Amino acid sequence: MKLVSFVIPCYRSAHTIGGVVEELKGAMAQMPGYESEFVLVNDCSPDNTFEVLRDMAENDERITAIDLAKNFGQHAAIMAGLRHSAGQIVVCLDDDGQTPGDEVGKLIKKLEEGYDVVYAEYAHKQHAAWRNIGTVINNRMTEIMLGKPRELTITSYFAMQRFIVDEMLIYKNCYPYVEGLILRATRRIGTVPVTHRAREEGESGYTLVKLFSLWMNGFTSFSVKPLRIATYCGAFAAVLGFLYLIVILVKHFVDSSIPEGWASTMALMLLLGGIILLVLGMIGEYIGRIYMCINASPQYVERQVIRKKG
Repeated sequence: MKLVSFVIPCYRSAHTIGGVVEELKGAMAQMPGYESEFVLVNDCSPDNTFEVLRDMAENDERITAIDLAKNFGQHAAIMAGLRHSAGQIVVCLDDDGQTPGDEVGKLIKKLEEGYDVVYAEYAHKQHAAWRNIGTVINNRMTEIMLGKPRELTITSYFAMQRFIVDEMLIYKNCYPYVEGLILRATRRIGTVPVTHRAREEGESGYTLVKLFSLWMNGFTSFSVKPLRIATYCGAFAAVLGFLYLIVILVKHFVDSSIPEGWASTMALMLLLGGIILLVLGMIGEYIGRIYMCINASPQYVERQVIRKKG
């Protein structure tokens, strides 16, 4: 029997997580040769989510409930769940029921074909328009910054082999980024089409600010390309400045009556000043993250772990 561990970060999901787990149990019951466990991580939800998780864990020895001391974010919650998982296959999915638990067999079957990681791919995502736009931007930026294959679609519903999980858990620093950890471990990644459901209740925990912060975590923790791009921008601005200097000199010798242009000078100063501030800000972001890692800022802090004794 192969053990499949389901790692589910939970936030404001007191009314949905029970249905998600039951659906997964039903799907696994139809798959002979596999058994399952569930690692449910409460990311300091402001509602009674952890009380629900506690009751589930106390009544089912296959369920582990973890309560984080503060809101560390979805990716840190996933890392906490991975450290408590024991399965040869680990599946991560959302807690709101939008990711179809009854189609988990598709991911596992694809994984057994020899892939290291398999992502669910949605033909039509039932998110708000700004979330879908954010997903497109994230995919394009991940291609540029982390070398993600263009044809690969990354979602929050995926299955992994155990050795990938073990490799991810070597990463101890703060600001984890799951996609970055996966992409630096393997390129043998597949996708399978699944249905994306409409949200039954509540709203997404992600805001534009949180999404931007997540992107910064990934790109500055696993790539130096932002610094390289900043260098290219600086070089490009220097070339433009040199060319503009030649234009000014030519105009001066051709027509000495042309007064010095205050507007063009200010425009050039604003351009160069903006690029300098951009580069300094990017360098500061990297230095700040180095400082946080040196200070051993934790990925997450567990308040308690509930597991029924078998």
